[in-house]
Amino acid sequence: MSDSQPVYYLTWDELHRDTRNLAQNLTDKSWRGIISIARGGLVPGAILARELNLRVVDTLCIASYDHDQQGDIQILKSVDGDGDGYLLVDDLVDTGGTAKIARQLLPKATFVTIYAKPQARDLAEHYSREFAQETWIHFPWDIEHCYSEPLVR
Repeated sequence: MSDSQPVYYLTWDELHRDTRNLAQNLTDKSWRGIISIARGGLVPGAILARELNLRVVDTLCIASYDHDQQGDIQILKSVDGDGDGYLLVDDLVDTGGTAKIARQLLPKATFVTIYAKPQARDLAEHYSREFAQETWIHFPWDIEHCYSEPLVR
């Protein structure tokens, strides 16, 4: 993330609303369960599991970020099978590195993400909202509420 890069601070309310909107688009099929890509897909996966009344939830653990820098992709934990009948969930598809690996590991899963950027949005079969490629998104689990100085003192 560079100093000149646009930044967006996502709220819990926005994330919850956008995830529920995504869930609404997924009600036409009976899903076997959810596979959340840890860590970003954990909270959206839990919301989707609730909204779609799914009790089978697993994790695919892939590391591709170190706070604000994208790095080498590491598979820390996979799941058995090819993903048939499962939703594969992440918070964001940005450059597509994580999504490509996840889709290779689980080729029959339906890959969904809450947010998408143009470079990789076509990797997601469903997403809720799009952001500009250059925008850095701060997710609510990465930020704190704190005092804000008035614009005029």
